[in-house]
Amino acid sequence: MDFGGGWVVVPVLWCGLGLTVVVCGLRARRSEPTYRVGIAAVSALWLVGGAAVNVAMLADGITYTGFAGGSPIPFVRDTWESLVVPHHHLFIALLIAGETLAGLLVLVPGQVRQGALIALMVFNTTLLVFGLAFALWAVPLVTGLGSLHRAGRLTGLASARLRNPLRRPSGGASWGRHRSPRTRVPSP
Repeated sequence: MDFGGGWVVVPVLWCGLGLTVVVCGLRARRSEPTYRVGIAAVSALWLVGGAAVNVAMLADGITYTGFAGGSPIPFVRDTWESLVVPHHHLFIALLIAGETLAGLLVLVPGQVRQGALIALMVFNTTLLVFGLAFALWAVPLVTGLGSLHRAGRLTGLASARLRNPLRRPSGGASWGRHRSPRTRVPSP
């Protein structure tokens, strides 16, 4: 892929947002604001650095030829050039839709966010079939996304408990274990 002309800002955008995701992911368990910044960076990475950049590249006439050129798997290289490149409008439109969906779903708290983070980890892991150079991107980013996922699980459980505290049984019953009928004092 050629990033000539005005496309110099794209790798800078990817690196900046990717670094933000990794750093915030690694610190998210200790700081709720850092977790929120990390989630916002994930969303921006997929909405702006993913979907919007791919829309601009399609509009600019970039065909994505050579993207799989570094793959050690001949099937991936051949299929990319023979299937994806000739029909790149369709396949990149599907990629844009997926990136937009992921960028929006990661903003929805709870299980939706957790599922989106898992999907993004899988997506970035599959980039490795396009060449080992993608490991420079995928390994740190999957680490950051996994750390955000873990922090979201831990903080999600804690915040759910605070929002929905368990009700104590009424009528003087003990918390946890109920008394047997023999230990109750009969009322007069």
